[in-house]
Amino acid sequence: MTILLIVLAVLAVAVLAVLALAAMRPNTFTVRRATTIKAPPAAIFPLINDFRAWPAWSPYEHKDPAMQRRLSGTQAGQGAIYEWTGDKNVGQGRMEILESTAPATVVIKLDFFKPFEAHNRATFAMTPQSDQAGERTEVTWTMDGPALFVGKIMGLFINLDRMVGADFEVGLANLKRVTEK
Repeated sequence: MTILLIVLAVLAVAVLAVLALAAMRPNTFTVRRATTIKAPPAAIFPLINDFRAWPAWSPYEHKDPAMQRRLSGTQAGQGAIYEWTGDKNVGQGRMEILESTAPATVVIKLDFFKPFEAHNRATFAMTPQSDQAGERTEVTWTMDGPALFVGKIMGLFINLDRMVGADFEVGLANLKRVTEK
């Protein structure tokens, strides 16, 4: 009986420690990756600003070959909507372009419904850089949003920046490959 009480006390302390650590984590999160592409912003912007162009570079387009997509709203830019339903690798969600400033910025409202609900913002920023090597653009892909308590607990065991950041790196490499062709 004494051993059982000791085990239960240790488990209770461990659970309380996890909850306390999670409570101390930030209330928001940010994942950011960037790359430099040998092209002007005007060559890159349409690939991001038009959801119909995303299959050429988005890392999420090929995670579920049977994923169902639905485009609505405007054809490109502010008001364009992309909805998807797929397997456990992509879940279900919706993106809507909230801001589109050619050829510099695209801001997207990103809503996930499955496998978990989350409401975030994705921002693509294209910054021109010119030198003797020619015209280049730094492309930065950022996702930010609220860190809910359950997410804070998961964040103690799963590195969201590493997990999502790896996808962003693949997407930016694809965007670079497609643009520099």
